[in-house]
Amino acid sequence: MTGPAAPRSPRLPRTGLRTTLSLAFAAMAALVAVVIGLLGYRAAAHLIRDDETDDFTSAVRAVSGQVERERLYPGDFSSPSGLGEQLLHPIRVTAQPLDSDGVVLPGSAHLDVPTTAADRELARADTPARTVTDMRRLGRNTCRVGVVSLGGGRGAVQIVQQLGDIEELLEKLRRQMVAVVAAVVLIGGSAGWLLAGRITGRLVRLTDAAELVAASGRLDVPVPAAGTDEVGRLGRAFDRMLVRLATAKENQRRLVQDAGHELRTPLTSLRTNLSVLPALDRLPPSERAALMADLAEEARELTQLVEELVALAADRKADGEPVEVVLAELVQRAAAQARRRSDREITVDADDTVVTAHPDALARAVGNLLDNAAKFDPAGTGPIEIVVRGPRVEVRDRGPGIEEADLDRVFDRFYRATAARSLPGSGLGLAIVHEVARSHGGTAFAANREGGGAAIGFTLGP
Repeated sequence: MTGPAAPRSPRLPRTGLRTTLSLAFAAMAALVAVVIGLLGYRAAAHLIRDDETDDFTSAVRAVSGQVERERLYPGDFSSPSGLGEQLLHPIRVTAQPLDSDGVVLPGSAHLDVPTTAADRELARADTPARTVTDMRRLGRNTCRVGVVSLGGGRGAVQIVQQLGDIEELLEKLRRQMVAVVAAVVLIGGSAGWLLAGRITGRLVRLTDAAELVAASGRLDVPVPAAGTDEVGRLGRAFDRMLVRLATAKENQRRLVQDAGHELRTPLTSLRTNLSVLPALDRLPPSERAALMADLAEEARELTQLVEELVALAADRKADGEPVEVVLAELVQRAAAQARRRSDREITVDADDTVVTAHPDALARAVGNLLDNAAKFDPAGTGPIEIVVRGPRVEVRDRGPGIEEADLDRVFDRFYRATAARSLPGSGLGLAIVHEVARSHGGTAFAANREGGGAAIGFTLGP
């Protein structure tokens, strides 16, 4: 006893090619935007921070140099128009004087920067221009502080640079870059959706056509074949494939119908004669011999018809790869075989043409031409002639010729002219000649000879 079946996991909806391409476009655009944005932000932040650092360093050097050059007091930096304003005006820093105890002079405090033991030590220092720099917290912001001693225990000067403005600027730059990345992703995805729609629209229609063919078996489905790109080429190739399939299907239908019609006559005759076999012993010897002869002839005709049907319906690739064939040698062999079958005189006039072809198929076509000539020229008033000139093979006889109305139809399957209906045969011999010529890129032809008879043959393509 088996346990309960495991629950099936829900199937995820399939993602269409258009959506996939759109997401790919958006992802690529986002990747490019992020990479460029990060590189740009890092470069901008580096430049801004380097500029601010250079400004602070210049301010400290300016104050230190001035302290070294002259004797200064904290009060010299306290007034709005004092020395600090003169030295630091172009630079975005603030100067705050410290008295000898390291306390900011009353009325000169611009920023509430805490003083440290190092600041107080420098305020009491005897040596001028001693400098200490460090980073300090000023509320929620960070600031860079440099302290320069005035010497002689007279105090010191604080040089303060607030970094909050810089970080605010960089934060604004970050927000702008995020907005730009989002806009690029949106634009990239929209452009990808539109472009993918143009690319996949024909693919979707082509897929719908293929699914319709697979579901219904119809071969007359319209196929989108516009454009010169790969999708257009695919559509045209698919359309040509459907045309060839429809042609093959129609040929198959006609072959089955014609074969059924042609097989019905010999089978009916054979069945009639077989029904007489139980009374064979009661028949006179002459009728018995005639009956057996009819059975043998009907069996022979039926065998020939089946063999020709198989040859006509078989795929020509079954003959293998084409090889170089000397037409004169192939025609000589076919003529020798026809001489043995028909006991007729057959002459061969051939040049040394060499073609690339399937030798078995060519031999079958030449043999059918010779059999046709022998059948329609049974009296043998003249030899059957085979003429080979280049890739052209022609068989000539001195029979009754071909009616003008029949010249265009002698290569149709199972077609038999009025004068030939009393003769043995299936009506497939010349159809096989036509198929062999077509499969080799050539054509079959038929014409009447001057002085009587017919000239039937084929040409081979390059």
